[in-house]
Amino acid sequence: MYDCAADLAALLAGIDQSMSDPTRLRERLVPELRRIIEEGRADAEQRLLRERDGHACAGRLCGLMDAVIRTIYDAVVKRLYRADNPTAAEQIAVVATGGYGRGTLAPGSDIDLLFLLPYKQTAWSESVVEAMLYVLWDLKLKVGHATRSVAECLREGRADMTVRTALLESRFLFGDRVLFDELASRFDREVVQGTAAEFVEAKLRERDARVAKSGASRYLVEPNVKDGKGGLRDLNTLFWIAKYTFRVKEAEDLVEAGLFTPDEFRLFQRCDEFLWRVRCHMHFATGRAEERLSFGLQPRIAERLGYGARGGLAAVERFMKSYFLIAKDVGDLTAIVCAEMEARHAKRPPVLNRWFGHFRQRFRAPDLEADEFRIHTGRLSVRSDDAFERDPVNLIRLFWLSDRHDVAIHPDASRLATRSLSLIGPMVRVDREANRLFLELLTSQNAPETVLRHMNETGVLGRFVPDFGRIVAMMQFNMYHHFTVDEHLIRSLGVLAKIESGDMEDEHPLAHRIVGTIQNRRALYVAMFLHDIAKGRKEDHSIAGAAVARKLGPRFGLDAAETGTVAWLVEHHLLMSMTAQSRDLSDPKTIETFAGVVQSLERLKLLLVLTIADIKAVGPGVWTAWKATLLRTLYYETEMVLSGGHSEIPRTDRVRLIQMRLREQLTDWAAEAFDAYAGRHYPHYWLKVDAPRQLKNARFIRATVAEGRTVATAYETDQFRGVTELTVYSPDHPRLLAILTGACAAAGGNIVDAQIFTTADGFVLDTIVLSRAFDRDEDELRRAGRIATAIERALKGEIRIAELVADRHPRKDRPRTFQVAPDLSIDNALSARETVLEISGLDRPGLLYDLTTALSRLNLNITSAHVATFGERAVDVFYVTDLTGTKVTQPDRQATIRRAVMAVFEAEPPAGQRAGGARRSGTARARAGAALPGGEA
Repeated sequence: MYDCAADLAALLAGIDQSMSDPTRLRERLVPELRRIIEEGRADAEQRLLRERDGHACAGRLCGLMDAVIRTIYDAVVKRLYRADNPTAAEQIAVVATGGYGRGTLAPGSDIDLLFLLPYKQTAWSESVVEAMLYVLWDLKLKVGHATRSVAECLREGRADMTVRTALLESRFLFGDRVLFDELASRFDREVVQGTAAEFVEAKLRERDARVAKSGASRYLVEPNVKDGKGGLRDLNTLFWIAKYTFRVKEAEDLVEAGLFTPDEFRLFQRCDEFLWRVRCHMHFATGRAEERLSFGLQPRIAERLGYGARGGLAAVERFMKSYFLIAKDVGDLTAIVCAEMEARHAKRPPVLNRWFGHFRQRFRAPDLEADEFRIHTGRLSVRSDDAFERDPVNLIRLFWLSDRHDVAIHPDASRLATRSLSLIGPMVRVDREANRLFLELLTSQNAPETVLRHMNETGVLGRFVPDFGRIVAMMQFNMYHHFTVDEHLIRSLGVLAKIESGDMEDEHPLAHRIVGTIQNRRALYVAMFLHDIAKGRKEDHSIAGAAVARKLGPRFGLDAAETGTVAWLVEHHLLMSMTAQSRDLSDPKTIETFAGVVQSLERLKLLLVLTIADIKAVGPGVWTAWKATLLRTLYYETEMVLSGGHSEIPRTDRVRLIQMRLREQLTDWAAEAFDAYAGRHYPHYWLKVDAPRQLKNARFIRATVAEGRTVATAYETDQFRGVTELTVYSPDHPRLLAILTGACAAAGGNIVDAQIFTTADGFVLDTIVLSRAFDRDEDELRRAGRIATAIERALKGEIRIAELVADRHPRKDRPRTFQVAPDLSIDNALSARETVLEISGLDRPGLLYDLTTALSRLNLNITSAHVATFGERAVDVFYVTDLTGTKVTQPDRQATIRRAVMAVFEAEPPAGQRAGGARRSGTARARAGAALPGGEA
């Protein structure tokens, strides 16, 4: 163990008593102090790894800094500016404030110092402070400092809550102790007394603003350990409030003051230690004050903390589950402190309302039906502490009443519920009344999300439904999901309730319209609650989840038909999303296959609404207008099949009718000119392309031919779908799609769809759909123009695409955060005409370009492409034929394709952004084939 005391004493002893030059003093101090700090931090890191005590590490680092600053102070005051007979003005106290004042310090933390003076600053005190700060700055320490008299501190503390909080945590280091004691006593008497309510209000407002900035949920999968909800700053806020209100000095005093029970205080200590351990490891691992527990950092911290894989969870997932359980415990402690503050009138009820999620207070006492409950300070509580022991079903009834009467639960009742979890055993779980109450709560038309989240945070939900308890605080180590699994399920129920209530009618008019026609409403809500219930198991979570649904359905009170519907929805909850985003929706085979699984209009409606709520609850930015377009298209096309209208008109007659409608719009075309144009397109063009696009293509090609051009581009934005469409007309070329994707990648275009058509006279008409990069159309159109120019130049041979892609996305060797095994599926049953290649693997810059290049070298004709990203995982689907226009059926030919695709991933650089621009959260994909009815999904 490194002891810096001897080195610091020797350093101080070696400084000449008569030294008078500040520069020489710094030259003498800084190199040795820097070495001592580095050795002290290295020792603290090794002890942290060995002893696994985060609070001890933070205290050890604080003690190191105390000793270093004391040495600087002694060198300056006793050597440089020595005052043998100091006057009253030549007094100073050096005080630690902020986190440093609490006696804890992370490796990269700021050093907050107060230089306390008896009166205004003098030449002597100014010289001392300046000399000390110059040494600290030369040591590259981040120092926050203030120089004030006692009177100035009190004046600033009364006016500024941040200064008041810093003074609340002040800790005497060295200097004039009498001066510090005067500040402490006057601060307590002149600032603190009688202002507890003001302070509590201010700290909670500050906390709300901080949490909103860093992430409103404590279950974000990349949490901020210091400032995020459930992080260290929340514990600091609790102690500030308690210290200010209860007038205690140490955290241990909170038990004697009656705020915490001994068990609750041990929980406080456990949370504090764990969060400090994680934070110190983060600073040591990164070499800086890193507070965000990012995906790239999580595996490193999990390893440093000693976590291993177990029970189907990776080491990093087990670590993050521990983290989120701690964050939940911090929330429980927060509720305890708030309840006590309210009981002591140190805070007003509106603050508590905000803390617990903006409950609406419209409680009507005559509606209260259970004798065990009462209203206390406007909130639902129990009449006695043995209410749950007398009837454990009251643990479920408490939340049912909260939802039914739209009233918040008193924190004391929540606290008692958490202490009573052992009462929820097998008999309660199968109790008919308990399950009736739970099902009514789950399917409530009030605000089930809010009450269920509270039920989850008390632990009652996971105890009553053990399968749900298994996924509490569980995260999935990927970039697609923003929240833990339990938080995602609860949020998805909230989205579903908003769709049904009409709150999302403007955003999802189709879903709003059909949700009112659904007959299996209870099944929909239960399926929403269970759709990810089996995450983290070794088997497929959809299949395992269906088994859970078949077990829980009868227990909840569902009949056999409802249970079957729930199990089907859980098993197929990804089907509609995956079909819409990775299949050719204009291919009749796609719709027939999907309809064959769905089988009924009722299931189709259920699946659409569930899919929308599921995607919306993944996280901000995952749902897009483009996804809405795809889901809406799949819904309408499937609805037509299931209602018996799919084959009413023969294919040839449908083509003829489509051509007649287009002819009617082209009033300035001669009959011969239109017949010649119509003959250039094969039948599948007329069946796949929607009417507005057909009209635009006709005029675009006619203008291009009239100008004598063989290569041309056109582009436009589509605000409704949130995309930009780029149309390319060119002579056919075996590497055309590779050129297009490469040009988009080089110009920063993120491709979400590709429609590819060959004409009878050897030209191609391709429509590339790009996700928008700018909100303003004029900015987006300028970007589209740059991409179009790059494509035209590439098709004319003026630029080399491979070089452009390499320049924009250079391949560099660096560690990968995520590991995604590449996979290729070759399927000849999904389409009547083409072979479907479904390629998945680790996303990276240039991937789409590399894949299309590899396929073109194999002489495969790509008829459509469907591009998707799920966080770090790319899923790209290509509909291909051989050059003869036939499917790829030969085993040796398929083996060649597999080798070529796998070679692309074997040569790939690390995880990054998609070929074609910045990664978008969620899924970006494919085509909109048929004409789309108006309105969002």
